[in-house]
Amino acid sequence: MNKIDAVNRRAFLKTAGLGAGMLASLPASSFGEGHIIHETVAPSQDIAPTATLNFAVCGMSHDHIYGMVGAIQRGGGKLVAWFGEEPDKIALFKSRFPDVKQVMSEQAILDDPNIQLVLSSTVASHRAQRGVRVMKHGKDYLSDKPGITTLADLADIRATIASTKRIYGIMYSELLEVKGAIKAGELVRAGAIGKVIQTINIAPHQIEQGASGDKFAGGASKRPDWFWKPELYGGILCDIGSHQVEQFLYYTGSTSAEIVESQVANINHPGHPAFQDFGDMVLRGDKGFGYVRLDWFTPDGLGTWGDGRLFILGTQGYIEVRKYTNVAVNKSGNNLFIVDKDSSRYIDCNNVPLPFGPQFVADCVNRTHIAQDQTQALLAAELVIKAQLAAKHVTIKA
Repeated sequence: MNKIDAVNRRAFLKTAGLGAGMLASLPASSFGEGHIIHETVAPSQDIAPTATLNFAVCGMSHDHIYGMVGAIQRGGGKLVAWFGEEPDKIALFKSRFPDVKQVMSEQAILDDPNIQLVLSSTVASHRAQRGVRVMKHGKDYLSDKPGITTLADLADIRATIASTKRIYGIMYSELLEVKGAIKAGELVRAGAIGKVIQTINIAPHQIEQGASGDKFAGGASKRPDWFWKPELYGGILCDIGSHQVEQFLYYTGSTSAEIVESQVANINHPGHPAFQDFGDMVLRGDKGFGYVRLDWFTPDGLGTWGDGRLFILGTQGYIEVRKYTNVAVNKSGNNLFIVDKDSSRYIDCNNVPLPFGPQFVADCVNRTHIAQDQTQALLAAELVIKAQLAAKHVTIKA
């Protein structure tokens, strides 16, 4: 019961004839006012870089590239070159980074010995083979999600990693760049809710945000042709589902898992009959269970691209993260709620530092895997590809 409900309940009891003395004798729980703690993570400095390197961008078909660049720059990386393929994306990138050298081909980046890391958000189905070429040229790679869209590409990537010893990172930003999700991981690792049993990820998205969208985050411009074609974007489970399955593995600690059931549908986009605007899947891992729901139906009234929710059930409590907004309460994201045997707490996580950038740059320099477990990242990709291949295509009649 929220404060408004509590006030209305109190008013009702007064109207019903209960006097002030009797009201005072009632427990707080009668009004939904139990032991609730509000916390704010204390402000702290960003995590300082411990290493540095030169990096390049090779393909910016999706505007996620700006968040990826920002993370690596925070981590100590220096953007030294870039290559783009679409005129509108080239113009936008040039406006954001006017002083960085533009090159005219992928090969120019591959052949540059001063570049240690390559970032790419090219068309989703092209990302894997670009990464293979990057690694074969002795450089590490960070792909936008989905980092891989076919099992054949996955096999190539695993073989290339084994032969080159390079890193194939995938920017699963809904964990790596969401402060509330980072805090949830800290709490889980500290045993705050006991052993994790299940994760539930609700991941609505919005196709176009219009005037309220961020031109550097993909929300203010028309979606490109490849966005509508599953053979190019991977399908809804492979695409936006990859974020969520990686979280399932991360929070449950599962190192093996299977798809129990998956389904997809096109509910409301008849002009793009192959597009999938709804999908969900059930997962079973060696250390927990998972459910993921995905859709492209965020209404304009929300004020942001999606009301992403994460639920983590443990043996001694549970956590909810409202990642991007707290609907009708607060537009700010990174809202975490935790319930255990002692209390119910709300934690404002907006001051939590983001470790991925500094850790990933250090990984590239030190040949470690602190920022992202390579095996887990590829397992997440494998699971969503298999979910996509096995999905039942459902037709919902209006």
